[in-house]
Amino acid sequence: MTARPLRFGIWALVHGSRAAYQDPEEPYDASWERNRDLVLAAERLGYDSTLIAQHTINPHQEDLDQLEAWSAAAAVAALTSRIEIIAAIKPYLYHPVVLAKLALGIENISHGRFAINLVNAWNRPELDKAGIGFPEHDARYAYGREWISVVSRLTQGERLTCKGEHFDVRDYVLRPSSLYRPRPLIYVGGESEPARALVADHGDVWFINGQPLEDVAGLIADVAARPRQSAPLRFGLSAFVIARETDEEAQSAYARLLELSAKDAPIKAIQKANTDPKVVMMQTMQKTARVGSNGGTAAGLVSSYDEVAARIGAFHSAGIELFMLQFQPFEAEMERFAKEIIPRVRALQSAGSLEKPAALAATR
Repeated sequence: MTARPLRFGIWALVHGSRAAYQDPEEPYDASWERNRDLVLAAERLGYDSTLIAQHTINPHQEDLDQLEAWSAAAAVAALTSRIEIIAAIKPYLYHPVVLAKLALGIENISHGRFAINLVNAWNRPELDKAGIGFPEHDARYAYGREWISVVSRLTQGERLTCKGEHFDVRDYVLRPSSLYRPRPLIYVGGESEPARALVADHGDVWFINGQPLEDVAGLIADVAARPRQSAPLRFGLSAFVIARETDEEAQSAYARLLELSAKDAPIKAIQKANTDPKVVMMQTMQKTARVGSNGGTAAGLVSSYDEVAARIGAFHSAGIELFMLQFQPFEAEMERFAKEIIPRVRALQSAGSLEKPAALAATR
């Protein structure tokens, strides 16, 4: 068991459904109103965090709606009172001085509940069509490393002068700085070697894409062993959940979503063509059938209530602190998880019974 409390979060629906776009039980809806109501419901249900992914255009099909992450994060910050708000950012889209100021604004609106999720971009048209360009994989990470260094230091209230390959910041200071803690937390995504090095040096939490326990444990061991100048790194996992009274019912629901997701083949082909093939997330997702983004059901949280709770416990024992969850239909399944799974996990924690279940290796 890890020393840190186990937390549960939800992905905001910034570009609609997470598993299948042609689901009659969840019509496409990426509106502000839906996302507002979703996060407010999550807070009432006891979820601890929400992740608002950032895209300027829809990454799957450009004529579909796409919620803007940072204006939505500011609005949600003003409406909520407890839930952590994590906004993703692609460094090339914002100068670090401007982004640091935005981050401090939302940090103070939320009374210290804001976090930045650094994502070094995989969707080529988003940058290319804006005339920004799309550098190769490792160059994007080198840019992101310098970028987050500027953001981190400015959000800590430092008066900053630094000149690097990409930025020349002179005697810059932002006020007010965070009124509640040293700075907003920094989450980092990506599993390539440059991503691992970046999170070890500059991150507070590493977001790992959904995959089997043994793979996740290996990733944690690699990055946790790296030297750091700050507090020990924390770990989060993305996962799509399908939980029912019995495993058979869960598998039936999973089969339904697999069939529906197959109808999205043209959209997936567009996404694949627009994606940098060096992105490790996309390589991992090709290994097995699954539904959901960022690994989706590959984490194996597709089973009976009791088995899903036990699997969550096993991931927690391996070092995962935060589970960033996806569902479909989202609102109903999010409520089911809060009612059926979270109490089971808490009960296992209280009993000291969070052990690796024998069936964990049979992830789907």
